[in-house]
Amino acid sequence: MKALILAGGFGKRLRDELTFDLANIPKPLLPVAGKPVMEYIIKSIDGIEEIDNIYVLTIKKFEDNFNTWRKGYKAKKNIKLVYEPITHEFQDTGAIGGLGFFIGKTRIDDDLLVIAGDNLFTGFELKLFLDMGLTVKAPVIACFDMGNPEKLKEKYGEITLNNKKEIILFREKPKNPRSPLASTACYFFPKDTLGSVFDYLADKQNPTDAPGHFIKWLAQKDTAYGFPFPGQWFDIGSIESLEEANLFYRKNP
Repeated sequence: MKALILAGGFGKRLRDELTFDLANIPKPLLPVAGKPVMEYIIKSIDGIEEIDNIYVLTIKKFEDNFNTWRKGYKAKKNIKLVYEPITHEFQDTGAIGGLGFFIGKTRIDDDLLVIAGDNLFTGFELKLFLDMGLTVKAPVIACFDMGNPEKLKEKYGEITLNNKKEIILFREKPKNPRSPLASTACYFFPKDTLGSVFDYLADKQNPTDAPGHFIKWLAQKDTAYGFPFPGQWFDIGSIESLEEANLFYRKNP
């Protein structure tokens, strides 16, 4: 199995809120309690025996940032940097476009764990998540239980599951959410579903900004599953969420 950390994107909304010394740092390398966001993600992957390589997909604009980080970071597993040839926002292909670029460039033929490099998770075992994917042999998305559906309103993707944990409804940022399960940027894709990324991208009407849209599309075609988890989840998309993550990880190193 391979792991892919999505570390491209321009993060304009957050960048505009940051101080000058942080504004030009890509979100996955922003410090949380003194350590880049991405290193927390890598630490959670390092202990999973089935994963033999970790790929980091970013864009040409951030090549110097990531090369500098990689030279100074030691991990248990092999880390490979992959650069999408993007230097300006108008070239951005979205997360699913980036996923397609990665699959085409690396010709990967293994099951794939995909995690966005600006998401932090605590309180659930990544190994259990992957075990579910290997058992059902279908795409799985990690879902965070917000406790109250109103917390998802016009902000997060909403997932509704049946008693088998199959996704029966996926709505992006609904005005009237009914499920408390928020879609997170943590996905398991069996290797035989990876080619479907190109089918999805071939329809230019499909949104490409988040892999959750691809999961929704797959669930409508066949079967996809949700993996609800407790604990903490930080989507580093605003200065508030960055500050919340800093506070949490300082208290829980």
